Amino acid sequence: MFRKEYLGRTIVTIFGIFIILLTLSISAFLLVKGISTFTIHKHNVLEFLFSSNWAPDEMGGRGTVGAAIFIVGSIVISIFALLIATPFSIAAAIFMTEISPNLGRKLLQPAIELFVGIPSVVYGWLGLTLLVPFIGNLFHLTFGYGVLAGAIVLSVMIFPTITSVSADAIRNISPAFKEASYGLGSTRWQLIRKVLLPSAKPGILTGIILGLARAFGEALAVAMVIGKTQAFPTSIFAPTTNLTAEIATNMGNTVTGSEYNDALWTMALLLLAISFVFILLIRVIGRKGAAKNNGKS
Repeated sequence: MFRKEYLGRTIVTIFGIFIILLTLSISAFLLVKGISTFTIHKHNVLEFLFSSNWAPDEMGGRGTVGAAIFIVGSIVISIFALLIATPFSIAAAIFMTEISPNLGRKLLQPAIELFVGIPSVVYGWLGLTLLVPFIGNLFHLTFGYGVLAGAIVLSVMIFPTITSVSADAIRNISPAFKEASYGLGSTRWQLIRKVLLPSAKPGILTGIILGLARAFGEALAVAMVIGKTQAFPTSIFAPTTNLTAEIATNMGNTVTGSEYNDALWTMALLLLAISFVFILLIRVIGRKGAAKNNGKS
């Protein structure tokens, strides 16, 4: 028995170390490739982050690598998608856990799991063939490509993540909280609004951040519906582009080591840095939530 336990612990430890080394290797590789824009091609970090002049050279010359349009496009589309998805996700989580747990477990939960398994290209294709023409006809536009189409597609894709994490956070609330609330004469809505949601706030915020991280990292589905126009979005109907769409479209068409190729790697490094920021936020929220729950207990 002892040998089996020791063997199992050793295997788990080896896999854990492998994952850590793999993460560090990917981070180191992206760091080396990403900083080439600044170390080899001598561009300025401020130029990359705040300039909108994007014309990197592929033939050994010197161009411009201002990625502000792509950064703003990613931020606008992701935030807009989050604003659309969050209310529906929290409402679905409440329905699954408090309003109708049986129906939620038998119908809504399997549907959410189905959403998770759908490939992103399917979302993009449905958005391209159904959503884009619908938006164009509804608002009398020449084309329906733009921020609105991208945000709606993204909101559907991040809906399962926010819903699942929020539902788990609500389920993990101590039953004593509910009993005390009902004992004081609270209605079910008062219980949800004043007890469950505040208590589950750290978990809900974690789900929102995970959804935002998914939105920032999505490439194919968004690229199919935002119009891929190199311009700042002037309205929710205006076409634009983002970081992931530019990387996915042009990485395979650039020469390795060229200014254009290295600029795309710098975009990938920026996305990795944003992901690390999201992970840090999740850790901070988790610690605050644990400290708050320990204080209540």
